[in-house]
Amino acid sequence: MNFDRHQSMKFFRCTLAIAFTNLGLASFAQEFADPAPPEVFELESKATPLLAIQKELTFYRSPKPLPYGAITNDWKDFLGPTHNGVSKETKLSNSFGKSGPDKLWEVSKGEGYASPSVIGERVVLFHRVGDESIIECLNAENGQQYWKTTYPTLYRDRYGFSNGPRCQPISDGHFIYTLGVEAKLTCLSLTTGQLIWQRDLKTEFDLTLDFFGVGATPLLESNSVIVNVGSPDGPCVAAFDKRTGAMQWGAGNEWGPSYASPIPADTAAGRRIFVFAGGESRPATGGLLVIDPKNGHVDCSFPWRGTRYESVNASSPVIVDSHVYISECYGAGGALLEIGSDGSCEEIWSNEILNTHFMTAIHKDGYLYGIDGHGPQNAPLVCIEIATGKEMWKTEPEWMTEVGSGPETQEYNLSPALASIMLVDGRGLVLGQYGHLAWIDLNPEGYKELDRTHLFLARQTWAMPALSKGLLYVGQNDTGVDGTKTRLICYDLRAKE
Repeated sequence: MNFDRHQSMKFFRCTLAIAFTNLGLASFAQEFADPAPPEVFELESKATPLLAIQKELTFYRSPKPLPYGAITNDWKDFLGPTHNGVSKETKLSNSFGKSGPDKLWEVSKGEGYASPSVIGERVVLFHRVGDESIIECLNAENGQQYWKTTYPTLYRDRYGFSNGPRCQPISDGHFIYTLGVEAKLTCLSLTTGQLIWQRDLKTEFDLTLDFFGVGATPLLESNSVIVNVGSPDGPCVAAFDKRTGAMQWGAGNEWGPSYASPIPADTAAGRRIFVFAGGESRPATGGLLVIDPKNGHVDCSFPWRGTRYESVNASSPVIVDSHVYISECYGAGGALLEIGSDGSCEEIWSNEILNTHFMTAIHKDGYLYGIDGHGPQNAPLVCIEIATGKEMWKTEPEWMTEVGSGPETQEYNLSPALASIMLVDGRGLVLGQYGHLAWIDLNPEGYKELDRTHLFLARQTWAMPALSKGLLYVGQNDTGVDGTKTRLICYDLRAKE
């Protein structure tokens, strides 16, 4: 893939970034003391608890058999198994059918925007009911409960959005790690739900809970849990031992916590972590940190942030080979950077064509597909060529939707709005903000819808769904127009044999 310099390159930014590197301001390692190593509890039992049928569960049917030869994967990391919204699953149905995909089960849930995680036969859900943060583990095929654990929370969203967690639970297959909206970092046994350790990062690192609370899902990398902490005096990013919770290293001290999750990738400089940082500050500051996960060494610090005070960096970096795309929707737009063999960053191009908010663009065959804009109004789906930043197409589909029946039928003209996009089996699976589900052809020649259905009509369907073993797990995060309450729903997308 050839990445030619584009005429819209902002030379001053490129020069500034290179100058920083030459001055040693973008390539450095720092030492931070661990403010409060947590108590670690011995695992008391490895026995799997008996399944319980909770009153909040509605079971509809068992799934179809998994098709012969189907490739499957767990969904236990933010943006899926490869940290980029790409699923390896195959043998999925090409059509949703007249009445939509089969609903297998649903369970009521509380507040929050956290995506579920799927590990083997287990689904882990992180939400809030009343003044309790709840982590619960369910059977993936029937929704019955293995265990549930809680801890208190008092968070109130200053803008009136959900008071629940935003960060997806993550897992190494043995333990579950969650980061709550008030910065409680928790490690539990996946088998039993027993607490292993917990840290109060808000207190330990003097955090202020910017704008919408804590919202960047941590990253599991080797034996580390990596968090965009954003402490006022540093570190910006910290790694904690996944077994003990002890701090391993800290990195950076100039930018606060963002809503974009750390992303790992293999580059010309070796294995690196990409953190698109930047919290609440006057003036608004933030940008990309390129970090060596072994020691916290910062190879590159590339400023990129809108100038508005009420702006956020919330869309996670997209890494393609040794290039990284970063984007925001408050004035700076998007930029493609090249990562050198020494970890340095050089801008290739920048423009304001694909300005992603908190949804991350998807890469396929040299093109990026994503939602442009702050939304939900004027939030088109856009395709750009990653090598040049050239716009290939832009469209805002109109999805006419009927709710109810007979004289009670109401018709709504909606769009994908702030939708999630997943690349699976060569196609795009789109979950719209209002509960639509669509298969689309990810093709630079133009937008093509392959099939579409409507799961429910509710706002704030912002959490990316989880796909594992042909089953799709979707969170309804707001009350539906038909009165349905917030819930997690499991759908069967397996193809028929």
